[in-house]
Amino acid sequence: MWKALRQHGAEGRSHRVLGMLNITVCGSDCAEFLSLSPSLKTVFLNYKTFLLHRQGKQTQTQSPAMFCRYSFFFSLCIFLPTQRRCSLCHIPDLRGGDTTSLPGFENLTMGYNKYLRPYFGGEPVQIAMSLDIASISSISESDMDYTATIYLRQRWTDPRLVFHGNKSFTLDARLVELLWVPDTYIVESKKSFLHDVTVGNRLIRLFSNGTILYALRITTTVACNMDLSKYPMDTQTCRLQLESWGYDENDVIFTWLRGNDSVHGIEKLRLSQYTVERYYTLVSKSQQETGNYPRLILQFELRRNVLYFILETYVPSTLLVMLSWVSFWITLDSVPARTCIGVTTVLSMTTLMIGSRSSLSKTNCFIKAIDVYLGICFSFIFGALVEYAVAHYSSSQKCAAKAPREGPANELTKEMEDVNIANILSSSIASYKQKISFTSIEISSDNVNCSGLTMKTHEKIKHFLRNKMHRIIGYFTIQNPSNVDHYSKLLFPLFFMLVNVFYWAYYLYF
Repeated sequence: MWKALRQHGAEGRSHRVLGMLNITVCGSDCAEFLSLSPSLKTVFLNYKTFLLHRQGKQTQTQSPAMFCRYSFFFSLCIFLPTQRRCSLCHIPDLRGGDTTSLPGFENLTMGYNKYLRPYFGGEPVQIAMSLDIASISSISESDMDYTATIYLRQRWTDPRLVFHGNKSFTLDARLVELLWVPDTYIVESKKSFLHDVTVGNRLIRLFSNGTILYALRITTTVACNMDLSKYPMDTQTCRLQLESWGYDENDVIFTWLRGNDSVHGIEKLRLSQYTVERYYTLVSKSQQETGNYPRLILQFELRRNVLYFILETYVPSTLLVMLSWVSFWITLDSVPARTCIGVTTVLSMTTLMIGSRSSLSKTNCFIKAIDVYLGICFSFIFGALVEYAVAHYSSSQKCAAKAPREGPANELTKEMEDVNIANILSSSIASYKQKISFTSIEISSDNVNCSGLTMKTHEKIKHFLRNKMHRIIGYFTIQNPSNVDHYSKLLFPLFFMLVNVFYWAYYLYF
């Protein structure tokens, strides 16, 4: 009945009066009454009460206030339908071919099922995505992850939401609860949240051909596997992967909207330690036990800015090595000065190494490039300290050898006296042996000769080994301790420069 009333403008008032009388007669069970809004139902119930009062089914005495109330209800019955018709005339019929209708209004209220995807049971839904990288707030080497704020935009076509016209409508974000949306999630995400200040940062835009634009603002922390063997001259490759959680490739297909041009904002990022070298998009699929799921990948390379580490670590450690060389120009007699320089540089280098490793406490299992350089510097500093110890010891030994001694002269005199006594005894023994019989003299002389030959052989072997040991020790004996500092002034800087050339060439170009 009310549909017929809306189609008649001139005769609307009289037909509405007849409609009210029809509802009054039929009661609250007729179809016309059930199709009304709650406010109109209340009006017509009060109007029916007014008629019953007028027919005398209630007391005949009515107060002026009651009469005014009934008059007011009757006026509402006359004018509200007119207002309703005027308001409805701004919402044209969806079946009209020449007008633009409110998108998805009848579809959402009549027969639309948000639990079923578009083309349910048929072809998969094509979902095109694009990204805006708003910021990358932090990149953690210790936790191996990065935190980024992104604008994720998804587009798909739902034929159930087609309407006439060529316009698009931006709907309230709360309407997303009434629509089917893809179950996209971020792979390897540790934690994520949707911004909700001042309202939920979501966008729903409906086009006349049934295309839906669904945009979200998300902050997420994503894992990024890093190779820190060349830290701080490393280049890290991180990924942002989008995948369907429940729908496999038979239900949905993920594509980038415009290839590499689907990602914006990443080339404008300014990071504290990194520079974005390049990025590219990939289309892949994830093979799991429950099926193959579509996946989109944004892969980008981050190159670390090494200048900060050069100023903070490399330059101080190099200066400490050069400071340790100052001791080569100090005389060997200045023990406190050279010892102080050596010990101070060693302790300073140790402190620098501890500070460098404490910044990456959770990655100490890696042997990083900066650890290698600090180890090289520590070795050269410790070598300078050991060099002074060797030179000072050799100088002390040489001075001790030059000191005059009385003991060796007295010992030489005693040895000469012992030799004379031995010669006298041997001559007396020889004269005594001549008095013995020939046989005994022959036997005893043979025994003496054998024992003498045996003793001479052992002495020759001991003498030979003693000479060899003295020669070997002589090769390592520093004849002139002052030459140690002289050679160190040349060899230490030369070897340090060679090691630096190989170090920087390997970690920068290999």
